[in-house]
Amino acid sequence: MNQTLGLITGNGFLPTLVLKEAKQAGYRVALCAIEGETDPLAARQTDRVCWIRLGQLGKIIKFFKAEGARQAIMAGKITKTNLFRGDVRPDLEMIKVLAKAKNHSDDSLLGGIADHLKSQGIEILNSTAFLSEEALPKKGILTARKPTKAELDDIEFGWKLAKEMGKLDIGQTVVVKNKAVLAIEAIEGTDEAIRRGGALGSGDVVVVKVAKPNQDMRFDVPTIGLATLEAMIQARARVLAFEAGKTIVLERKRLVEKANEHKIAIVAKE
Repeated sequence: MNQTLGLITGNGFLPTLVLKEAKQAGYRVALCAIEGETDPLAARQTDRVCWIRLGQLGKIIKFFKAEGARQAIMAGKITKTNLFRGDVRPDLEMIKVLAKAKNHSDDSLLGGIADHLKSQGIEILNSTAFLSEEALPKKGILTARKPTKAELDDIEFGWKLAKEMGKLDIGQTVVVKNKAVLAIEAIEGTDEAIRRGGALGSGDVVVVKVAKPNQDMRFDVPTIGLATLEAMIQARARVLAFEAGKTIVLERKRLVEKANEHKIAIVAKE
């Protein structure tokens, strides 16, 4: 297969995983790497790379068209706080998207970018398109330790709240303890929300991460990995519950092994 796949990458391990799986599927990969976000190692492993700054949508379009990429995937996180530090300089194509966006929420901006790319002949695929079932766990307990009755109650309590947050496109994660909300994820991201909730609750907290009620699987799909677990260890959290089948679990084997070492329960819930 000589078909070229475009890949727009942020930070984290997901871009490397998607790149690996796409190449194993026989695709040639043209990677758009975002300065200050994309791991240079991922950039060195691709067939072609173009470094861009946040906001350079026109450069993405030009690069993908030149490489013959008619399908693309968005993979990896963007450090959202950087959006307010003056580093984003939108080009004309991005200004067109911003002018149509009803607000600057993830769904509005990313959906607008996807629609604009489609108008240019570049279809954005689901970010899970090349991932195995191992990376999208089904319902069940992944770890040796199971949640206690009180922790299960906290999961149910946090789940309803997180789903309501998702409707408003605020964040995907809540931190709870004894049916009290300690932290709600906003622009700071999951890991910082976990640390903040753990500090406020003096540890022994429950972390719940869900997909939005109408989750667009092309972007902003809930993702957990070793960085998430490290934040939980620092917060002295006891349980991580996430939505089965709609959450990407990175480096699952290592994640579960480390969770077992720290007696943290990880639960995939429907």
